[in-house]
Amino acid sequence: MSVYVVDSNFFIQAHRTSYPFDVATSFWGKIINLAENGTIVSVDKVKNEIYKNDDELKQWCEINLPDNFFRDTTSILPSYAIVASWAATRNSHYLPNALSEFLDADEADAWLVSFALADLANCIVVTHELSEPMRRNKVKIPDVCLAHGVQYCNTIQMLRQLGERF
Repeated sequence: MSVYVVDSNFFIQAHRTSYPFDVATSFWGKIINLAENGTIVSVDKVKNEIYKNDDELKQWCEINLPDNFFRDTTSILPSYAIVASWAATRNSHYLPNALSEFLDADEADAWLVSFALADLANCIVVTHELSEPMRRNKVKIPDVCLAHGVQYCNTIQMLRQLGERF
C-alpha cells in the first residue's frame, strides 16, 4: 500500500482556499480517516511549519491528527545526505539563496523528499508545487523528486489514485 507524504501546502492551501473547515467538512473527515489508517503521513518539519502559527489549522491538526502522523526525521539522515549532496552539486544552476533555503535544516522540503526516498517503493510526496526545472531562485519539490525517482502528486491526484469520493 502506498503512503502519501504530505507537504505543509497540502494543509495550508486546503484550509485557506480550497476546502475551508466550515464549508468542506467531508474533505476534512476524509483526511482524518486517511491519517488514522496511515495512508497519509508527514514529517516533523511540516508540523513545525504548520504549528508556528497559532491559528485554526494548528488547532485542527492538534485535535484531529494521530500522535504518530508527523514522523521523526532523524532516522532518514542517510537519505537526507543524498538529497543534500544532489542539491550541492546543482550550485551552478540554483542561486545561493535558493540552495540555502532548501538545505536549511528547519525547512521541510528536503526532508519530505528524503522521507520518501528512504522508502522509495512505497512513498509518494503530495505537494502543490509544480516542476520548474529552469527556475534558479527556488528549489522545487517536484524537481528534486524527479532527480531521485521519487513519485509525487497533488491533493486531487492523490484522492483519485486512492479512489476517494466525498
